Amino acid sequence: MSKMSHINVIEKYDEHRVAIHNLLSSILSCFADEKMFEKNHEELTELLNSLCSYYPFVSLLYLLDAKGRQICMNVPGSHFKHHPKIGMDADRSNRPYYSAAMKADGVTVTEPYLSSVRRELCLSASMKISNDDVSVKGIVVLDIDLGSMLAILTGDNRRIHFEPYFKTMYTLIVLGLFTVALMLLYEAGVEGLDVIYSMITPEKRLEMPLSVVIYLTLSLAIFDLGKTTLEEEVLLYKDVLRHSSTRRTITRFISVIIIAVSIESLLMIFKFALKSDSEHIIEAVWIIIAVASLLVSLGIYVYLGSKAEGMLLNNRDKQKSG
Repeated sequence: MSKMSHINVIEKYDEHRVAIHNLLSSILSCFADEKMFEKNHEELTELLNSLCSYYPFVSLLYLLDAKGRQICMNVPGSHFKHHPKIGMDADRSNRPYYSAAMKADGVTVTEPYLSSVRRELCLSASMKISNDDVSVKGIVVLDIDLGSMLAILTGDNRRIHFEPYFKTMYTLIVLGLFTVALMLLYEAGVEGLDVIYSMITPEKRLEMPLSVVIYLTLSLAIFDLGKTTLEEEVLLYKDVLRHSSTRRTITRFISVIIIAVSIESLLMIFKFALKSDSEHIIEAVWIIIAVASLLVSLGIYVYLGSKAEGMLLNNRDKQKSG
């Protein structure tokens, strides 16, 4: 449950492109007017704060003249106060939002790009404001934090507030698993030393070191489980609204269980065979059959899940093209 990577943000933007552009067009059309060019920085800040109370993903406002030169300092949104108040007299004539706004009559929205201020993906919505004589008075530009906008549009903004607590809990669980794995490694080391001691001591009977293998196998399985939990729930971003993320997590967890149980069942067979305890070998065989069934079920689940998601994506593409 980490922060969305830039790839995740762009993928979700592509899914909701039309809705995002329509929303930004309606926001800027209602917000921008020629009176903004007569306001000072404090008045622009108050105006933008009122907009941010409804749309908290708005991160920056600035005004350009007809030649693309910024005629005010950057006005940060109420949720992005760390923006430096710079930009006065900066030349923006080579920026896509200026060129697009000068050619269009309404609102234009750029493709995602990295903000030079926050180093996060953002969009710029721009709109040309004309004088009564149809000459260009200037350009109004709004910078949008794309990650925040997607979180609000998909209803994920509330979960984000609880994310640090989720991470803390998962981290504590992972630390517990790693501690158990270290304890098992310690036990394996102690058993291994006993085996070595029995080999160099003639009067002591040498026993098969199966317990060492069991401890090491359990340690490997528990460590792998903790590692998978750490990666899936703490380090990596997981889109809870997308089935592929859930399918990936389930696949990794079940794979860990399959590997661990398979090794344990093989150890049981070797142990019973060495002790000539053949009547219990069938129990290990049943475990292997159960593991095979679990593996087949996992394969069917992955296949059907990927097929269902492919159908969903195809239907979405057809709706976009239609």
